Amino acid sequence: MGNWFQQNIIATGRLPLFCFFVMLIAAFIATRINVRLIRAKIGWFRNINVGEMHIHHVVFGVVLMLVGGVTMLVVPPGSQIGTAVAASVFGVGSALVLDEFALILHLHDVYWEEEGRTSVDAVFIAVAVTGLLLIGLRPLTWDYGTPLAPAALIVGNLLLAVVTLLKGKIWTGMAGLFVPPMLVVGAFRLARPGSPWARWFFARRSPRKMARAIHREDRWRRPVIRVKITFQEFLSGRHDLPSTRRTRRQT
Repeated sequence: MGNWFQQNIIATGRLPLFCFFVMLIAAFIATRINVRLIRAKIGWFRNINVGEMHIHHVVFGVVLMLVGGVTMLVVPPGSQIGTAVAASVFGVGSALVLDEFALILHLHDVYWEEEGRTSVDAVFIAVAVTGLLLIGLRPLTWDYGTPLAPAALIVGNLLLAVVTLLKGKIWTGMAGLFVPPMLVVGAFRLARPGSPWARWFFARRSPRKMARAIHREDRWRRPVIRVKITFQEFLSGRHDLPSTRRTRRQT
């Protein structure tokens, strides 16, 4: 194990990325344990309040990201240990920020509401992308065995990624940045029914195509989503509060 770590992490200069990866996961798990204990009102675990103001942990995350980021800029070049320490601080801050990504997105405290699952998705995506970088994969570098110029391939892969994401296939789009053949599949397959692509191109113009998209969603994607939500709730707690955003829209 020691030889593997030396050869694949330290010798390749990936120690800072490894520290960021580990601290991102550890800080996210620790944060979720803490907020679940706060929600259950167990022991001394309580929210941080200044007067009537509740201080969300995204605030501490922003501060730690600034500290870690600036430290990485001032650490002497070639100091892998110093950069690794800064990356660890940045990883903790990133976990705190991403854990409240839904709050930033909606500008409303939806932490335990259905929309709050977006935060967990954001953390999962960050962990997945960092993990792929850690094992040596690099985005948009697949050349398909063609003689095209690298710049043209990058532009082509980016276009495929944009189309895939617009079709509502987030995980395929993110993974496809590292394995671009997935983007070819994602870009040419039928869009998800709630995606921007579906709304723009066939929601009203082609009821038959929309029906096919809904059928595929119900038959194939819904079961996968239920499994994902079950795992998320096991890890991060249940997002079971009624949506206050929907209530506000109705009023």
